[in-house]
Amino acid sequence: MEEEKKHPEHENHKHHEHKHEECKCHEHHEHKHEECKCHEPHEHKHEECKCHDHPEPPHEKRIKELEDSLLRSKAEFINYRKRLEEEQSRLLKYCNEDLIKETLPILDNFERAIKMDDKNLDDEVSKFLSGFKMIYCNLVNILKNYGVIEIDGNNKPFDPTYHEAIMTEKRDGVESGMVLEVLQKGYILKDRVIRPAMVKVSE
Repeated sequence: MEEEKKHPEHENHKHHEHKHEECKCHEHHEHKHEECKCHEPHEHKHEECKCHDHPEPPHEKRIKELEDSLLRSKAEFINYRKRLEEEQSRLLKYCNEDLIKETLPILDNFERAIKMDDKNLDDEVSKFLSGFKMIYCNLVNILKNYGVIEIDGNNKPFDPTYHEAIMTEKRDGVESGMVLEVLQKGYILKDRVIRPAMVKVSE
């Protein structure tokens, strides 16, 4: 009988110990608890969210900026090319200006010599000046071919663009500001006055 009593107690004791061991086994529970506390992925996502404080410009915006820059550069190049072409055209247009200016005094001397001739064309002076007249006519034609035009000043209103008044004279029947006489011819090269005419103007 005693052995029978001891046996149940012994079994109960074992059963109790076994339950106690199961209750104390919190390793798996703690492991789960540790996994729950692991916020590394969450913190990583939070850091990614903060990196949008200074976002990079979108790809489309960058392309638009490059296109605008290209258009500006193209427009600047076109304007530069136009200015360069205009400058070259201007230089070519008036490239002979200095040479023509130096030629004009020679033309003046021919005109003074020709004025010495009288109406008698058979005398020695007229025969001598006939060669001058031929040279003068050839020189005038050459200058015309290069766009040189004589300024028309006689009986014209005084215009400071084309005339330079060096003398004044009061003349009856002539209104003030009229060109009375051209003392030295003026010339235009194409559309530019290269030498204004020296004139006498009425008062």
